[in-house]
Amino acid sequence: MRAMSGEQVTEAVAWCAAVLREAVGRDWRAVRAGRLEWDCHTTAVHVADDLVAYAANLAGRAQDAYLPFDLTLHEDTGNADLLHVVETTGALLAAAVQTAPPGLRAFHPYPFRSADRDGFAAMGVAEVLLHTHDMAEGLGLSYEPPAELAEAVLGTLFPHVRPGPEPWPTLLWATGRGELPGRDPVTEWRWYNNLVLPTERLVLTGLRPANARDLVLGGDGGFDWIEGGPYEGTREAAGLLVKAYEAGVHRPEFTTFVAVREEDGRAVGALLFHGVPDEDGRVEIGYDLAEAARGQGYATEALRALSAWALARDDVRTLYARAQKSNTASQGVLGRAGFEPVGAIDDRLLAYELRS
Repeated sequence: MRAMSGEQVTEAVAWCAAVLREAVGRDWRAVRAGRLEWDCHTTAVHVADDLVAYAANLAGRAQDAYLPFDLTLHEDTGNADLLHVVETTGALLAAAVQTAPPGLRAFHPYPFRSADRDGFAAMGVAEVLLHTHDMAEGLGLSYEPPAELAEAVLGTLFPHVRPGPEPWPTLLWATGRGELPGRDPVTEWRWYNNLVLPTERLVLTGLRPANARDLVLGGDGGFDWIEGGPYEGTREAAGLLVKAYEAGVHRPEFTTFVAVREEDGRAVGALLFHGVPDEDGRVEIGYDLAEAARGQGYATEALRALSAWALARDDVRTLYARAQKSNTASQGVLGRAGFEPVGAIDDRLLAYELRS
């Protein structure tokens, strides 16, 4: 599973142009784009408009809304020129993604009102792949993009969707464009950009399945780690995330969060939810820091912030944590974050709780 970059945007647009160029001499205004209500011309303009809007928001650091402009084509723009516009706006998004700093986030409305460069790249690729499918279907053209592109979109924007046997049919099914054996038809759908929670000195960045898998395989997950990171517990947490994703039970809000230091953009550790809240609103939380980051209050600061976020939700009433009896530093973190001891689990572990 590849992490997203500008290269994937360029690749997706190249496949789009190659397929649609076969029908450049036809009247796209007279052909409906697959299951959409739009014709193929309107759909192609929509793709270009989204690509340039994503590029503008990312490059312009938009924070509260889309930048106030729209893409307008000349009335006599033909299909060949329209494809050139799609290629050009794709190049603009690819460049914006490639030049954006790793931690930069800009406005996108769903679901947490921001996206990073990986998210904007994935949204651009998704728009291109899916709407090229729609137009190709309407025009009677054969189209199937590289499986790696579809897999990357799923692992970045659809963390709640259990992977299917093949990525492309799964993406079509997840967006209401096809059937998948053993699964009900999809009539409503949304993609998910990752959740980010700022603290005084840190940014808690929700880990995506695509990046979690890289951590499991020994990579950096797309983060710049301090010396000694990522620590063993972080890779274990990433493994739990991947297992939940592959089982179709992962919820993007209750994920692993990488703690990134605001002053230099370096990752110092991670926090995680061990699943989703149970029927009583109880969920387990854990944390892990690289050795070089310990003793500076990062764990307490991050745990307080993530705990406050969780307990503000309607579906969480109790946070549960465990600490080794021999690990007085971890016990201290829990105490400073407001957790109270509730007894011994066994001769090795202590239990702590924090209630709303």
